[in-house]
Amino acid sequence: MTSNYTVTVLGLGAMGLPMASRLASQLTVHGFDIAEPRLRLAEEAGVKTFASARDAAQDTDALLLAVRNSEQLDDVLFGANGVAWVLKPGAVVILTSTVGTEAIPSTVARLAEFGVGLVDAPLSGGPKRAGEGDLLIVVGAEPAALESARPVLELLASTLTVVGDKPGDGQALKTVNQLLCGIHIAAAAEAMALADALGLDQAKTLAALEAGAAGSFMLSNRGPRILEAYSEEGAEVLSRLDIFVKDMGIVGKATRSAGLATPVAAAAEQLYLLGQAHGLAAADDSAVIKVVAPTKRTTGEG
Repeated sequence: MTSNYTVTVLGLGAMGLPMASRLASQLTVHGFDIAEPRLRLAEEAGVKTFASARDAAQDTDALLLAVRNSEQLDDVLFGANGVAWVLKPGAVVILTSTVGTEAIPSTVARLAEFGVGLVDAPLSGGPKRAGEGDLLIVVGAEPAALESARPVLELLASTLTVVGDKPGDGQALKTVNQLLCGIHIAAAAEAMALADALGLDQAKTLAALEAGAAGSFMLSNRGPRILEAYSEEGAEVLSRLDIFVKDMGIVGKATRSAGLATPVAAAAEQLYLLGQAHGLAAADDSAVIKVVAPTKRTTGEG
């Protein structure tokens, strides 16, 4: 990998900025964000910033997108200020977001008109791991497009799993991943709410659970933030609750299309929807405990 390879990162938010910073350690990175402070932070990390997405996407080998949903994906690429028209033939778009499988075929077809390939590469891991190149990335892509994207993917991922040779395969596996993640967070919240209701010290309970058969990555990752949910400022927002409203909606649509009953996932989805309805959409997803138990019963640090 050399600095001759250029990657453009559109969106320098919680995930985009650490990814751009990581990539800038070895590659030429262009970046754009509508927020001026994020541009300044990116420049400090060695990213060359631009006044528009189209300017940033000129002459790039790869365009990395971390969009919120399929509507944003379509707008960034093909909207009034879409960048598809300025991408050079042979470039690849690396989609790192969870948007579901439905939007992928039309996106692939439209990009092909510009001679651009799509690498379906949803990721998991959070901002800290993004900056360290420690992400899980699952990929669906044609072999040639995958090879073009490898300089980016290998810098960002500690675990890179090629699921299949067509875009959409990555989204399919990420949908399965999000089913489990959504359930695990909801289950962790219920468990910690029960500990509180039984008068247990939540911090000690969490430590004990982590050491036993009930432990999981999500329990250890979200558990400490769940314990901060009732504080005045709440837990630091590392993953918004409404992201799981979106993701569990994708899960539900996929399972219904497959004719598969997933009652546990459906119940978890309802918790996130209730959280959103109660004004927690922009809170960290660990705040789902406040849907299960609106108030904390015990006092003290537990």
